Amino acid sequence: MRIMQASGECFPYSKTGGLADMVGALSKALAAKGNEVQLVTPLYRGILEKYPDIRPLEWDLDLSLGDRTVSGSVYYLEPLKNLTIYFIDQPDFFHRPGIYGEKSEDYSDNAERYMFFSKAVVNLARYLPQPPDILHAHDWQAGMVPVYVQHEHFRGGWHPAPKTCFTIHNLAYQGNFPSTAFELANLPGDYFSPHGVEFYGQLSFLKSALVFADHLTTVSPRYAREILTEEYACGMAGVLQARAKQLTGILNGVDYEDWNTTSNPHLDYPYDAAHLDGKDRQKKKLLKQMGLPSNRKAPLLGVVGRLVDQKGGDLLLPALHATLDLGYQFVLLGSGMPHYEEGFQRLAKDYPKQVAVQIGYDNALAHKIEAASDFFLMPSKFEPCGLNQLYSLKYGTIPVVRAVGGLDDSVVGLEEDPASADGIKFSEYGVTALESAIRKAVEVYQDTVLFNQLRQNGMAKDFSWERTSEEYMTFYQGLLNPQRQ
Repeated sequence: MRIMQASGECFPYSKTGGLADMVGALSKALAAKGNEVQLVTPLYRGILEKYPDIRPLEWDLDLSLGDRTVSGSVYYLEPLKNLTIYFIDQPDFFHRPGIYGEKSEDYSDNAERYMFFSKAVVNLARYLPQPPDILHAHDWQAGMVPVYVQHEHFRGGWHPAPKTCFTIHNLAYQGNFPSTAFELANLPGDYFSPHGVEFYGQLSFLKSALVFADHLTTVSPRYAREILTEEYACGMAGVLQARAKQLTGILNGVDYEDWNTTSNPHLDYPYDAAHLDGKDRQKKKLLKQMGLPSNRKAPLLGVVGRLVDQKGGDLLLPALHATLDLGYQFVLLGSGMPHYEEGFQRLAKDYPKQVAVQIGYDNALAHKIEAASDFFLMPSKFEPCGLNQLYSLKYGTIPVVRAVGGLDDSVVGLEEDPASADGIKFSEYGVTALESAIRKAVEVYQDTVLFNQLRQNGMAKDFSWERTSEEYMTFYQGLLNPQRQ
């Protein structure tokens, strides 16, 4: 198959979160299986300097955005056999300090930026010498792609056009803009309706994809079920319920070339399930690095991620305050809402021998925290997939998670099956429930046999993209040949 992926970010070239990891890893895995993969993503500031093998393609982009024409160009890189990455270059749009914004504020022209990107993706898909069979768009930044494919197919003579699928990575991020942004689309006015791209008087990139893509996927099976309910649908329940038969959940995988404990440049001491002394040494070194005393009797709880409501920040701070008297230690790496950043920094000042906090993101430190921690906390309000619990399992770090979305799909709690358990789960979204889960973690740590059993169970699991990409290939084949399903 020839498969085109379209994404606003892609690891290792650009990244703000799990979207980049998923798109980069899926593309590599599909290419390794012999598919011809074309990945389209913006050329953000600094990419050319960091990856000098990227070359210009003889391809001029002159695309309409409302009443003006915006020019751009295309660069390409072939990092692996069967994988070509096309970078969309438009300096005014993409050569900026941030990807989607700066200082927690979105860029005011994001509608223009990603309308241009979506049009560029479809331009490549239609006119490349080897056009794709499948066009797989990801998240709101590429949400207009399925609209343009369908428009050019039915009204612009594009035949055969590729089948389109759209992956919802997080329904809370919708790309909603004032109705005036529809002028940028250069589409007939009938598209701007409740049955089209309009969402409560706004232009919604996400809703556009939900309506016009041939099929929809989410990044875990449970999230696919959850978003059909009012509680998790973020206002899109009616749209999603209408597409329920075209909605599939596929749990994300992990790129074990990057996230492994035996040949990892970010770790100081390699280890595996049979030789965990390296993990103990990594814990001791991290504690010293973070300014905490070494204490073998105290479990280390870790967090790496965005400090936002979705990740349970409003639970985590009070639950830590209420349970630090148990004597555990806690390290955090992350950034986000200012009141959460300030709250965790204040916690570190109040408990200097137990709590260490670093605001920001440091990829090497993220690996070290995953490897050094005994438990990893993820008390999410909702979680489409989650990746850190998958990293934790591989790293022998027991995840403590709320049973939602991909967290529920990937972690087996003690109360579910003691023999195969690899984590600690709680259901209610509340401070008391998280406190109980933390207390349970401390109890487990004191029970050496049970603690090691949970570690070994987690490290034995396989969430590789090798396996997950097989699910995607089956899904793509069904999209191309629906009569065979």
